[in-house]
Amino acid sequence: MRQASTTARTTPRQHDREILALAVPAFGALVAEPLFVIADSAIVGHLGTPQLAGLGVAAALLTTAVSVFVFLAYATTAAVSRRVGAGDLQAAIRQGMDGIWLALLLGAAVVALVLPTAPWLISLFGASDTVAPYGVTYLRISALGIPAMLVVLAATGVLRGLQDTRTPLYVAVGGFAANAALNVGLVYGADLGIAGSAWGTVIAQCGMAAAYLVVVVRGARAHRASLRPDAAGIRACAHAGAPLLVRTLSLRAVLMIATAVAARLGDADIAAHQILLSLWSLLAFALDAIAIAGQAIIGRYLGAGDTDGAKAVCRRMVQWGIGSGIVLGLLVVACRPLFVPLFTSDPAVKDVLMPALLVVALSQPVSGIVFVLDGVLMGAGDGPYLAKAMLVTLAVFTPAALLVPVVGGGLTTLWWAMTLMMLVRMVTLQLRARSGRWLVTGATR
Repeated sequence: MRQASTTARTTPRQHDREILALAVPAFGALVAEPLFVIADSAIVGHLGTPQLAGLGVAAALLTTAVSVFVFLAYATTAAVSRRVGAGDLQAAIRQGMDGIWLALLLGAAVVALVLPTAPWLISLFGASDTVAPYGVTYLRISALGIPAMLVVLAATGVLRGLQDTRTPLYVAVGGFAANAALNVGLVYGADLGIAGSAWGTVIAQCGMAAAYLVVVVRGARAHRASLRPDAAGIRACAHAGAPLLVRTLSLRAVLMIATAVAARLGDADIAAHQILLSLWSLLAFALDAIAIAGQAIIGRYLGAGDTDGAKAVCRRMVQWGIGSGIVLGLLVVACRPLFVPLFTSDPAVKDVLMPALLVVALSQPVSGIVFVLDGVLMGAGDGPYLAKAMLVTLAVFTPAALLVPVVGGGLTTLWWAMTLMMLVRMVTLQLRARSGRWLVTGATR
């Protein structure tokens, strides 16, 4: 239902404080996730270009296997924060527990699917005979950590919905430090090569999941929320997340198509593309910190019936997104000479990487708008629209990417196609935000 605003007007400065209080810790936690892949890339990259290329293909598949279920975090954040806004903490945590149980079930199913099909999945990307064995090794081992990764997503959503982004920061920092240390020790100390990198990541992810469960279970007991699996609640979580699953599958399809095209351009191109994807993910998660704050704040405002507050904080977050995108783009340009040598010493990889980095830098202000509005609509529970908008984006991007080998320009042209994809997303999200149809109030949507 729709209600009039019930709370006092909040000033832009108060919105800034509220956004920063959630976004700054969320930034640290979000940055830690792509840093896992970046650390793996930096360590494995010095083993050789085939190993790095194999990691690139496997990481794209692994990230897809996990990220398609990102609704476990996003939908949970929206649902929990609405109940927080309505003043029902017990129901908020119970909602989160249902999401965690769903994460465990989905994780087990994904592992059962990935392990036997790993060689076929790697072959879909057109990896060369030299690269494929490394990709299969990394994918099979890392898949064992998928249930833990999904639990981390769901538990993170619970805490964000409770307006707590500090605990995820602490867990993420600990997980990144453990991952880096384990990777160095297992890859070089134990001489396990790319397999050591995969095992290090699995161990670190399991440790993070255990830490989150301790925190969430403690909160559930404090508010007398049941820890037992509830079939109806789990089904409700799955139903609420279905549109976001479609949205995320479409986005992952974009990234997989881009990786497949890069693989067919050559080993140097796919290696450089992996480095670019690692950087792009880092920048995206940094911008998404504002969106995470938006999910929690928007959900709470709408749960309390405050539509004016929701609209005001949306406008302010868009301003933050544009400004942050400009700053990040300038940093990419300024840090190019320092960034590239961390990942490769191969001149062929450097040659295709450097011009594409400029395209990534130029696209950051657009990315800032996209990620912020994406977060706002997720916080409002507007999943069906997000699903439709992303399907439109995929329909535009696919032919543009597939034409890259035909029109020429190599990896740089491919990343111009990625920029086109972000522009389409920006237009569709702005149209929805201006319509006001996402402003639905109440403890549930």
